[in-house]
Amino acid sequence: MTRLFSPLDIGPLRLPNRIVVAPMCQYSSVDGRASDWHAFHWTNLALSGAGLVIVEATAVEPRGRISWADLGLYDDATEAAFAQALATVRRWSPVRLGVQLAHAGRKASTQRPWDGGGVIAPEAERGWQVFAPSALPYAEGDPLPEALDEAGIAAVVQAFVDGARRAQRLGLDLIELHAAHGYLLHQFLSPLSNRRDDRYGGSPENRMRLVLEVFDAVKAAVPASMALGIRISATDWVEGGWDLDQSIALAKALDARGCHYFHVSSGGLHPAQEIAAGPGYQVPFAAAIRREVSMPVIAVGLITGARQAETILAEGRADAVALARALLYDPRWPWHAAATLGARVGAPPQYLRGAPREHPDLLVAATGSAA
Repeated sequence: MTRLFSPLDIGPLRLPNRIVVAPMCQYSSVDGRASDWHAFHWTNLALSGAGLVIVEATAVEPRGRISWADLGLYDDATEAAFAQALATVRRWSPVRLGVQLAHAGRKASTQRPWDGGGVIAPEAERGWQVFAPSALPYAEGDPLPEALDEAGIAAVVQAFVDGARRAQRLGLDLIELHAAHGYLLHQFLSPLSNRRDDRYGGSPENRMRLVLEVFDAVKAAVPASMALGIRISATDWVEGGWDLDQSIALAKALDARGCHYFHVSSGGLHPAQEIAAGPGYQVPFAAAIRREVSMPVIAVGLITGARQAETILAEGRADAVALARALLYDPRWPWHAAATLGARVGAPPQYLRGAPREHPDLLVAATGSAA
């Protein structure tokens, strides 16, 4: 059996293979509610053959949405809409499903990307006041965020807990805390965005405090049967910012707390970032962290080929690989990877005759697929 198509245990959750669909924002919600687009999109991903699908960044409060069209899980209406979309997925696929709980912080209140993605001022239609660790905007000319006081920080922790409890009620298998890409938890981690002089700022230990508090609170709020992990940016790609050494320290602290996995991305905090992008460019960060922790590590970032993914896993640089754009381009990427590597992959019975003649044993009925 190839490494890519071998099972993986993420805490209490067993994945049939090591292909993860990374969270991808769809900017297709109304007042945070999942739409028909989500039911279609999630089902499409669920039928791909991947071992795990993590739903897009899902805001834990309305002000935590990146844009006015972002998905949320923060009240009964958003929970009900999420449940309706999820029911469509569950009808046709037994795929393991997770949600990425997020708060955009100072990067909130924006237009959708295809409308330009620009910041919407607090007083403008569809805009709102954003907040952050410190009153520092993401980019020059952006509206100033409000610096959170300790009561505001406690409210953020509670919002993550409430979102996690809703995720549990929805029957999701996994929760991923979003501490990457310049959003609120990442903003607390980085000295470029966190200039506080209280117990949440200054030293690396203080800057990590909120992430650890959110993790501890969510872990205490959900049952042991639910997998809980985190996604981080391993580096800001800016001199003097959050970096790999600090990421390793955070990973060790979370590993000791019983974190089930670590999902390693990078960047997104500062417009001055200089990213050395290329095939698998973030994998060295995942490899460095994996050497220091016992929990599984997921690598992501321009992983596009089956043999590339297999090599990353076979060489022990990560325990799983996550794909995003590659699966939008090729929704049957896991099928094609299995054909390339001589493996088999689960599919609904309606699709079993899709196996090509040169690979007649490629597809196997996914356990629990609807007949």
